[in-house]
Parts: sequence; structure tokens; C-alpha cells
Amino acid sequence: MKSKVLFTRTISPEMVLTMYEKLGKELTGHIAIKLHSGEEGNQNFLKPEFWAPIIRHLDGTVVECNTAYEGSRNTTEKHLKTIEKHGWSRYFDVDLLDAEGPDLVLSIPGGKVIQKKLCRQRYCKL
Repeated sequence: MKSKVLFTRTISPEMVLTMYEKLGKELTGHIAIKLHSGEEGNQNFLKPEFWAPIIRHLDGTVVECNTAYEGSRNTTEKHLKTIEKHGWSRYFDVDLLDAEGPDLVLSIPGGKVIQKKLCRQRYCKL
């Protein structure tokens, strides 16, 4: 079976919705929309206004994760402030997926490169 590839030169909020509709697949249930909420002082991310049409169309929840590097998104407290400052929580439901702790550490027996897996308890499959 051949893959169907869609392409557009137009990058706009309306085109994101148009491309979704062209897929011909309806998403149902609780829909998570993973995006980059933007680092403090960096304007190179797509703003809430850009994603608004597709998020509202899907009645989606914006989801994000803390970063593993220093910055304004590496702790839950700082990340929530950045999310608010950039307007995400003002317009949409936002779920910071790793806001709860502590991490659950699972050993990977026989792992040659990865010896353990860190995951948040509510999302980790044992």
C-alpha cells in the first residue's frame, strides 16, 4: 500500500485545519496536541493563535513536557510560568505531562545501551 503524502507551501492556521480535513480521518476521544510552548526570550515557536483553529476544532488539550536542559522549561514551576506568559493556558487546557513526580525508574535487564527507563508514574507501562 502506498503512503499518501500531503504538501503545502502555505503555512497558516487555516491550512493546518485544511490539511487535517484532507486526511479524511476523524480523531475522537481525548485528543492531545503536543507542541513547543516556547522558551523564555525565544520567539521562534508557533504561538497559540497559530494553533487555535485546529485545537478548537478537535477540542484538544495542549500537552507539553519539562526539558532535560537548563532554561525556562526544565522545572514544573518555571514551565508553568512560561506556558502562562506565552498565552497557552489563557486560551486552552494545558497538561504538563511530567508535572507530577516522582519519576519511576525501571531497570531494563540485558540492556546494552539503555540500562534504565525513567517515566512518570501515571504514563508508565510496566
